[in-house]
Amino acid sequence: MSKATADWKRVGDRFYRSIRLYTDVFAPDLELENYIVVGAPYSGAVALYRDESKIFAPRGSQAVGTKATIDLYSCAGRLIRQIPRDRGALAAVGWSEDERLLVVGQDGEVRSYADLGTDFTPFSLGHEAEEYGVKSCRFWGTGFVALLGNNRFVAVTRYDEPRPQALASAPPGEVISWAVVPPEYTSSRSVEVLLAVGRTVHVVDAAESEDRGLQAGPFRHIAVSPNGKFIALYTDDGKVWVISSDFQERFSEYDSRVKTPPKDLQWCGNNAVVLAWEDEIHLVGPSGSATSFEYDGFVHLVPDVDGIRVMTNDVCDFWQKVPDACEEVWRLGSSSPASVLVDAVEMLEKKSAKADENIQLIRGNLDEAVNVCVRAAGQEYSVHRQKQLLKAASFGKSVLELYNSDDYVDMTEVLRVLNAVRFYEIGVPVSYDQYIRLTPERLVQRLVNRQEYLLALKISEFLRLPVDKIYVAWARQKVRSSSTDEESICEEIVRKLNGQRGISFEEVAHAAYEDGRGSMAIQLLEHEPRAGKQVPLLLSLGEEGGALDKAIDSGDTDLIFWVLLNLKKKMPLSTFFRTINSRPVASAIVEASAIEQDQEVLKDLYYQDDRRVDGSNLLLSEALSASDTNGSADKLKMAAKLLRDSKDHAPQVAALEDAQKLLKFQEAFERDLQGESFVGLSVNETMGKLVRLGHGKRGMKVKEEFKVGEKGWAWVRLRALVGRREWRELEELSKGRKSAIGWEPYFNEILGAGNPKVAALFIPKCTNLAVNERIEMWLKCGLVKNAAEEALKAKDREKLEELRGKASGQGVVEVERMINLLGRGR
Repeated sequence: MSKATADWKRVGDRFYRSIRLYTDVFAPDLELENYIVVGAPYSGAVALYRDESKIFAPRGSQAVGTKATIDLYSCAGRLIRQIPRDRGALAAVGWSEDERLLVVGQDGEVRSYADLGTDFTPFSLGHEAEEYGVKSCRFWGTGFVALLGNNRFVAVTRYDEPRPQALASAPPGEVISWAVVPPEYTSSRSVEVLLAVGRTVHVVDAAESEDRGLQAGPFRHIAVSPNGKFIALYTDDGKVWVISSDFQERFSEYDSRVKTPPKDLQWCGNNAVVLAWEDEIHLVGPSGSATSFEYDGFVHLVPDVDGIRVMTNDVCDFWQKVPDACEEVWRLGSSSPASVLVDAVEMLEKKSAKADENIQLIRGNLDEAVNVCVRAAGQEYSVHRQKQLLKAASFGKSVLELYNSDDYVDMTEVLRVLNAVRFYEIGVPVSYDQYIRLTPERLVQRLVNRQEYLLALKISEFLRLPVDKIYVAWARQKVRSSSTDEESICEEIVRKLNGQRGISFEEVAHAAYEDGRGSMAIQLLEHEPRAGKQVPLLLSLGEEGGALDKAIDSGDTDLIFWVLLNLKKKMPLSTFFRTINSRPVASAIVEASAIEQDQEVLKDLYYQDDRRVDGSNLLLSEALSASDTNGSADKLKMAAKLLRDSKDHAPQVAALEDAQKLLKFQEAFERDLQGESFVGLSVNETMGKLVRLGHGKRGMKVKEEFKVGEKGWAWVRLRALVGRREWRELEELSKGRKSAIGWEPYFNEILGAGNPKVAALFIPKCTNLAVNERIEMWLKCGLVKNAAEEALKAKDREKLEELRGKASGQGVVEVERMINLLGRGR
């Protein structure tokens, strides 16, 4: 095993290392110099597409299809996906931090490819981009800026809701190079663009453009450090400047002594800059110190948050500053406690007594040594050195009496995960720092995007993460890619997914639907327990009846109503009614909603269901609420027509015909008696109003036409006369011999109207009443003497004595006289 420091390079007073991640990366016949290479953050996928500024003849495996695709590779060179290029020339290709591929056309159209798939979401950079074209783009974790042909900049800060925003106008002149400072690193919290124009650099944001006053340009390259604090500039005379992002301080200057400007300049973490020519790189550290390295093939730089990937046809290397923990352990001549602890373990393996001596030497700093070894293990890519450091940490903590082992245990788990995903067949060489920023959940999602479902499951189970999304993703891919019969695929998916928590069969069924496998989608939906998830897709599949049944089974009236609305839009009305007629719940909901919202639908429903009485009632209610008599008459006629064919509804038909007849009478009365309203009144109300208005003969005509009984007419006439205060006519009625309703109602109605004198005329005619009742009636009229006479006739002495107490004045004498007469008669 080579020494840990074998791949270290000293640059000034710092150490940098080159870790060989993979070899034999790309096919030998892939001429990498003719391609543009763009890598996703956190050791993500690498996109290769033709550099259209170069003319070449593809060879071998690249001879077919190269022009039409953007090829996505792992860092180990394994082809993951090919994205078709079916539109015009490309302006740029970039990545977001969640491994979303952004493809920007020169016409301003942007395609956003999520999850390393071939499906995309399009959006446009606007009319100005379409008119002037897009020249180039610069990307950061959550957005990008596009440079248009008219030197204007357009920014997109979110990919889930892309809203292109024009930045302030740039200064006139050719843009030699440019870079962006992400919003999280600017004081304005708005993206800033650094652009080299002429001999200076301008800063453009959403509000203004500002000249920073540099005079050493033109600057062929500009790059911003990952933390946004430093800017690297490459001058026209081959020098590299590193300055602060506010342009207030210059930290270093490096002279490359190369007349040809590098093809690329990128940051290696936050503390070094890498220049790349065709097959040579210069690593420029602090204070202007540098080292160079030559490769056997054409070099592409892929920057990351804590280092930089250098890719050629043959190798993929990772350059970074040696982590402090690793330097503390492995640096030659190091006497740090961690380095001594590692030596102690080596002595222990050799069964040397020096092992104990080393432990005693660092006894006071042993806990610190253990911590450093644990951190250093996380920074190592070599499994051998990881084990060596963890063994040292384990030995050190076994000597300590009290030590919290959580960090040690966590690191062992993390290293198992990192080593698994770094394997060349997976090709995700994520570093420990990248893993912490990326999070385990997003790392698992990247494995799912690469269809590494088994490894994703094992890692999730190992780290105690949810696995439902992995199973669903596997099932979706199984549906799309399997060529076996649908029933076998469905059985396999159900067998794997049944019993798993949080599984959504609807997502899998949707994938089947999108793939044109409708019957499989229906089978899979049967295993989805949530009706709200089943119903929308069933509707899309044309299973309207099934969707309605599922909604009804759920008991969710809102869901049922939503399905019914969709069915009404999609189906002919007759088919819609046939569908709901066999489902009482659905029919009841339609009926309840139609009463308030759409009575025409309600009429059609009643007609389709042959519910003649309900339909007639609906027309009757419309007739009652109609604003004109013609409309009311038509509605009544239609209501009667609905019921006329059935003998069972003869009474209702007669009533409706009477209503039409009454309406005609009322129209005639309104014409003759201008200013009076009759429409809407009942027969009794119509007769009563006519009597009150003094048109008793017309009232009698209505009585005869509608065969109103004598009792009904008597009551109507009595109340109308009382209401009109026709006391003389009422007095004449008191002279009659018979009354269809008796004479007591006359007394009560007239007395209630406040005329006891006329009311008293009807008391003698109430011969069917008991004496006491007639006495009470006389008393209500204030006629005590007449009441006493009734008591005398009945020879009721006790009642007379009671009345004596109610009499006054001469009335007392009269009552006393009656009592005496009754006494003598005894």
